[in-house]
Amino acid sequence: MSKNEVLDLRSMVTDGVLFRSPADGHRIEAYIPPMGHENHASNMVELPNGDLLCVWFAGTGEGISDVNIAMSRLLANEAQWSAPVWVSEGATRSEQNPVLFLAPDGKLWLFYTAQETRRCSREEWMRRVAAGEAEGSYNMQWTAVIRCRVSEDHGHTWGPVETFSSKPGSFCRQPMVVMSNGDWLFPMYYSLLAAGHGDDYSVMRISEDQGESWEEYPVPQSRGRVHASVIELSNGRLVAFFRSRAADRIYVSRSADYGRTWTVPERTVLPNNNASIQALKLASGNIAIIFNKFSANDDPTKTVWPRERYPVTIAISEDEGETWPYMRHIDTGDDFCGDANVHLNRRCAYPCILQTRDGMIHIGYSYRNRQCIKYVRITEEWIRDQRDFLYA
Repeated sequence: MSKNEVLDLRSMVTDGVLFRSPADGHRIEAYIPPMGHENHASNMVELPNGDLLCVWFAGTGEGISDVNIAMSRLLANEAQWSAPVWVSEGATRSEQNPVLFLAPDGKLWLFYTAQETRRCSREEWMRRVAAGEAEGSYNMQWTAVIRCRVSEDHGHTWGPVETFSSKPGSFCRQPMVVMSNGDWLFPMYYSLLAAGHGDDYSVMRISEDQGESWEEYPVPQSRGRVHASVIELSNGRLVAFFRSRAADRIYVSRSADYGRTWTVPERTVLPNNNASIQALKLASGNIAIIFNKFSANDDPTKTVWPRERYPVTIAISEDEGETWPYMRHIDTGDDFCGDANVHLNRRCAYPCILQTRDGMIHIGYSYRNRQCIKYVRITEEWIRDQRDFLYA
């Protein structure tokens, strides 16, 4: 194969075209076209006409001012994700962690974080730190606010940028929940100026008037438990699953009063590597959760940042998150083994999960060191299938 043929192949695999996995014909996959050197933290929503939207942050690198929110669209019954467009317009802050929310009135909300930057490359900042000329981490998450925009035409055009949370350190990652009583619940956390973000903590912001005003309810003893993914199990009964800064396990908390009070987060059996997770209540009533099946520590008080962010794994619970009898890998990564080869394994992380009205389960995640967002479509039956496929 010539050099030009290699380049053509590379352009084809990131053109957004859907294809059946050559290793498993029960999976549909695509590589959504990238918008920068890094493409990370995807989130998806289904529109009333059956279109899918995927948003993520993209740019030179996390924490740099050219990082903005990108969006691609998969038209209903079509077989290719569209060329991405920018849906945020900040030029001085790093804009990250987008979340889409289709409100009951049909308006589409976009939430995302916006943090100050060091105004230099990561490499230059680390050089300054090593020389004793500067101190602190490169990413200034403790300066972040949450911004939002609203679209009245399903994401084709957007209203003005507004500030949803102005308190420094405001961060989001997970979708809004419309509860059975009509209240809206938005999971948030605060990222503090502390080594390794180990003092970050979670809150639930709730609106009783469709987003006009908000009240904030803390999750008790949630230090180091962030990215709360919330599900309403039945009227007023909620469960939240958390990423752990300790890189030990996914944590769980429960509420019986529409999110006003929460139990102290406790460990589950599911590993966590201090990377994002997401949970979803399926049409069957079961809970699906997607995460990196890797743990690097057993002390819940420590803050640990392992390099390993793989495999991407999905699990199902039939008892409201108490046990997880079905588990299957979506992506095992590069599969290099042994301590000497760990550095060769590229990261696949920050998965999102959505079930559409036809019952299909849609997944997006940052593919192999954030080259692009990979899209995978499966069914609940595929997760339950215990046959030994390549990805099993």
